[in-house]
Amino acid sequence: MKKKDILELKKRFKKNDCTFTKICGCYVNGEKNIIFNFRETFLNLDEDEYFKYLEIAKKVLSGTIGNNILELNFPLNENLENEKQISLIQLKKSQLKDDFLLQDFYKSIIDSYDYTGNFLILVFHDAYDIITKTTDNAKIDESEEVYEYILCAICPVSLSNPGLRYFEEENKIKARIRDWVVDAPTLGFVFPAFINRSSDVNSVMYYTKNAKDPHPELMEKALGCSSKQTATIQKETFQTIIKDYINTDEKKAEKTFIDIQENLNTMIDEYNAIYDDTDGEPITLTQKDIQNLLIESGVPEEATTKIEKSYLENFGVDLPLAENLIDSKVLKANAQRKKEEQLEKQVETLQARLEDVTQVAAVDNETPLSTEVNDDNVVLEEEDAVDTSSEDNTVTSHYDVILQVKPEKIPQIKYQIINGQKCIVIPINENEQTTVNGLTDLI
Repeated sequence: MKKKDILELKKRFKKNDCTFTKICGCYVNGEKNIIFNFRETFLNLDEDEYFKYLEIAKKVLSGTIGNNILELNFPLNENLENEKQISLIQLKKSQLKDDFLLQDFYKSIIDSYDYTGNFLILVFHDAYDIITKTTDNAKIDESEEVYEYILCAICPVSLSNPGLRYFEEENKIKARIRDWVVDAPTLGFVFPAFINRSSDVNSVMYYTKNAKDPHPELMEKALGCSSKQTATIQKETFQTIIKDYINTDEKKAEKTFIDIQENLNTMIDEYNAIYDDTDGEPITLTQKDIQNLLIESGVPEEATTKIEKSYLENFGVDLPLAENLIDSKVLKANAQRKKEEQLEKQVETLQARLEDVTQVAAVDNETPLSTEVNDDNVVLEEEDAVDTSSEDNTVTSHYDVILQVKPEKIPQIKYQIINGQKCIVIPINENEQTTVNGLTDLI
């Protein structure tokens, strides 16, 4: 399943491109009783309803592949037919015209869905005439395949917030009536899956708004597919496995985990440097990869063995992609920490040099003073020590910033990070004058 396939479907959900034939719905209350059913020809909907339903359909194809959109597969068993798969195929072929098939489908979702509250089940039917494309993605006016599918969206229905409103007829402000409002879908699916611009009846494109709670009971019981973890759950599970078996103090455990994250990120970068997006598949983190990763990160042998075992027990045959286990927040925070430590060292070096300058100035005020911070292209000088206007001045000509100050001001100079920018801060008293590039009193 690729992003371009999803985008190809999604971009058709517009007024002039949409080809939905039917839309059916089933409203369910908190006791899981069906309140009412409806079926409409999609093109006959009022314009406001038409666009609202289109927005709901778009949501089912939104988010990140592997996290919000999962490719679910039906278990392969040549000797046993999958009843749920057959029911979905029949529902698709009926074009949502068979009430018995619809009621059976609604019931399978209602019975499986672990949810407390009112919700709406929506089912769309569509037939997409896939136009042939050349290798350069130019379209040819020739049908390649008719992709017939159903799209299901499960939307919570909740009471609107209490509030006041203006009643024009009475010319009064009064409490408004609380309505039952259909929210954006939290779950949904497309069957058959649209993969490589073609129909795949052995797969389902499953949508979950909340990657931490994808409702595996719907995947297994309502759809008859093998459940799958989202990237978010895989990442959290991986972190728990690692931290549970690193029996050291908290700081050492945190450092080891960061080392594992950095080494994992390096592994992905090295792989991507060899293969581009068209030639290489994403890395699946095998048991051997985990072993090498842990050894490289300095994890003890005993802990490595336990982590490997737990890794296989938690993920089974559906091993996660390496990129799904990367915690970008941890890596970003660690990079920022390293940067701050480096800047602190630079500040310490600068302060030490400034102290040396102060000591030299105290001994001989007439001696020219110079303190350099080469990494930042900055030079600090005692006032009148160097003529910066001279073209022959080889000492400071390559610096971007040159500061000339009186010896007594040097101890007051501080090196700080302000809004992420390295700065040299010099306090200026009211009775002091400043000159910047020959311009007086700019500060």
